[in-house]
Amino acid sequence: MRPLAILLLLLVSGCGMLARREPPPSASAPQATPEAPAAVQRPGRYYKDDGPGANPPADLAAVPDAVPRAEPPHRHANRPYRALGRDYVPLASAAGFRQRGVATWYGRRYHGQKTSSGEPYDMYAMTAAHPVLPIPSYARVTNPANGASVVVRINDRGPFHAERVIDVSYVAAWKLGFVQAGSALVEVESVSPADPLPLEGRSAATR
Repeated sequence: MRPLAILLLLLVSGCGMLARREPPPSASAPQATPEAPAAVQRPGRYYKDDGPGANPPADLAAVPDAVPRAEPPHRHANRPYRALGRDYVPLASAAGFRQRGVATWYGRRYHGQKTSSGEPYDMYAMTAAHPVLPIPSYARVTNPANGASVVVRINDRGPFHAERVIDVSYVAAWKLGFVQAGSALVEVESVSPADPLPLEGRSAATR
């Protein structure tokens, strides 16, 4: 019995050592602005414990797109800045801006915190963070994989990863159909108050 007890003790100790070898969460996320969750690493696991809120609105599909309107540039949020060792110079005008790349989203971890514009982040509003688009400005984000398209108001800075171009709110990601995936290839196009509103029914929600 004694050798068996020793063997069991070694097995238990080994399991404990294996568990402690699990890599810790990354500490390299930018501090200047909330970072959106990356693609979900495992089912039900979100970047830095971010994710959907506990009590979302009853009908996310009914949340209206942002409506472009003339607004003065933010006094401070459009100055050149540095994040993660890289310099950024916000655009003086969003006219004609077009971009294609990876979009991500951020949710409950930052809900209620201040954005770069000073406004509280609302994960259930049609907003987004962009490294250089003017604050505030408006952009149409389209998911070519499913044809979904939404209009968001840019009121925050980020993301600060070369492969990502925009961080959208939770509800915008839901309407674009990539909440579960965590990220998606999208097309970003600036819109102004003079541009026509998007057609109804272009958002493809993923429940």
